[in-house]
Amino acid sequence: MEAFTYTGLPMRVVFGAGCIGQLTAEIEKLGAKRALVLSTPGRGESVRQVVAGLGPLLAGIYDKAVMHVPVEVVADARRVADELGADCCISVGGGSTTGLGKAIALTSGLPIIAVPTTYSGSEMTTILGMTEGGLKKTVRDPRVLPRTVIYDPELTLGLPAALSAASGLNAIAHCVEALYAADGNPINSLQAEEGIRALARALPRIMKTPRDMVARSDALYGAWLAGVSFATTGMGLHHKLCHVLGGTFNLPHAETHSIVLPHAARYNRDAAPEAMARIARALGAPDAPRGLYDLETKLGLAQRLSEIGMPREGLERAAKIATESPYPNPRKVEYAGVLSLLDDAYEGRRPAA
Repeated sequence: MEAFTYTGLPMRVVFGAGCIGQLTAEIEKLGAKRALVLSTPGRGESVRQVVAGLGPLLAGIYDKAVMHVPVEVVADARRVADELGADCCISVGGGSTTGLGKAIALTSGLPIIAVPTTYSGSEMTTILGMTEGGLKKTVRDPRVLPRTVIYDPELTLGLPAALSAASGLNAIAHCVEALYAADGNPINSLQAEEGIRALARALPRIMKTPRDMVARSDALYGAWLAGVSFATTGMGLHHKLCHVLGGTFNLPHAETHSIVLPHAARYNRDAAPEAMARIARALGAPDAPRGLYDLETKLGLAQRLSEIGMPREGLERAAKIATESPYPNPRKVEYAGVLSLLDDAYEGRRPAA
């Protein structure tokens, strides 16, 4: 076995149906006394029910988290936290809410408890993306890592099936890039392959029976593994493209990941044969890019960037931004190849054999 470096991140995880009931105890473990709860617009009332047992520990609810974490929203949330005298934050929701909590942690030092209700996996990483002036910038910093993550599959039962599938493919994308990362290692690869397997097994069952608790638990477990496997490895072409498309064209995060993923895998297929073999094995498919595409077809997901608001005239701009500066990727990132990849994703073509 070749030499490698593995970094274990300090993280407390509470997993299981009904474990949201331990939220008060987890706040007290932090030594905190006033928690600001974060959510997206329109979810304030449902989130209030989730945290109803906090009593005097609840400082307030900030329900303005939005996609891609605009710096203006971060500043406003910090202002509210200061006004309420909050000494910790609790993010209840998906990647947008988790991202806002991580941005607050980065800029204020407040500890964060994450309560994921989707499969984004962001809660397990030191990665934070924020948008300013139409550009999404990504940083890695251990200060953004939530102190505790509470995984309660009961909280995902109301997640619409289609959104569950898109969010689950986002998690699979984390696994895929962890498998061919330049700084990957055997431990991350084990976690990533198992994450793909768990999610690929769970998502079709969720589409058929959205309140299947076993399937919901398997999907949340897979998302956890996806986040862990991706946490300490570098991002490649797939994530770079998705950040460009999301930050510059305001495309929905999960759907962008699911559409781009098979095409990014096709771009890298010949340059990362071991990773592709693991992906195919986890999917139970003969070919990784086609297996990913076919899973998305089975789940009924959007498969064309044109379906989610991407303008065709923006493809060249996206390819240019994505290739302006070098970054690790199994295959050299070049403008012509990336533009072809984006054209395939725009049209929703099945990856070539």
